[in-house]
Amino acid sequence: MAETEPIVADLSAESDELDALVAPLVDSQWGTPTPAAGWSIAHQIGHLLWTDRQSLTAIVDEAAFADTLAVAMRNPAGFVDEGAAELAELAPADLLADWRSTRAQLHDALRGVADGRKLPWFGPPMSAASMATARLMETWAHGLDVADALGVRRRATARLRSIAHLGVRTRDFAFSVHNLTPPAEPFHVELHAPEGGVWAWGPVNAEQRVTGTAEDFCFLVTQRRALADLDVTAQGDDAQRWLEIAQAFAGPPGRGR
Repeated sequence: MAETEPIVADLSAESDELDALVAPLVDSQWGTPTPAAGWSIAHQIGHLLWTDRQSLTAIVDEAAFADTLAVAMRNPAGFVDEGAAELAELAPADLLADWRSTRAQLHDALRGVADGRKLPWFGPPMSAASMATARLMETWAHGLDVADALGVRRRATARLRSIAHLGVRTRDFAFSVHNLTPPAEPFHVELHAPEGGVWAWGPVNAEQRVTGTAEDFCFLVTQRRALADLDVTAQGDDAQRWLEIAQAFAGPPGRGR
């Protein structure tokens, strides 16, 4: 639980920041298209609500989550979009209130997960810290979609560290979902933090290296910006290939936003 608390605190802060962005919107603005094709602002918040619901269920009722998983597997390519579309039909005030209530319950539940417990999910089971990190990544990424739709430039924060960490940890997954053999050797990743200093992973003497700003790396691994537009560079063919396919989210290879 001690490991989970700081990540849940970041998740709560990230959620509150997005909440402050959408709370003042009039009903018609919830239909504003976002850069994610076919998704309005309501779809983005609906998706976060849907996924928060599933995360909460995985913690408090594993049998019910198993039922949801069985239903999802009958439509693996579309069940996530269907969930977002259904919730996007709610009145904006109801959608926002439901998201607030659900995420508060989820954050409390994450704090109470016993050390060592693995939570079921649509992919491999995960720890509470990993689930909180995944929720933080998704909240930040979908919040970026909303901010872009509204023409808002958000300030980068130290909360990006957990998202960057997830991006690094999912290197082998990104290769695997593209039917590529993950490189055997570790990479060195060195990112300039938003508030100064450097965040680093991997051996400093590694031949394959990635450097850049933490925010741009997070843009990349959530597929919210094109590599050509980012301050992220690779040294080595394998590292360059990774940057071309990186994704910190579960599921099949993404098309990018």
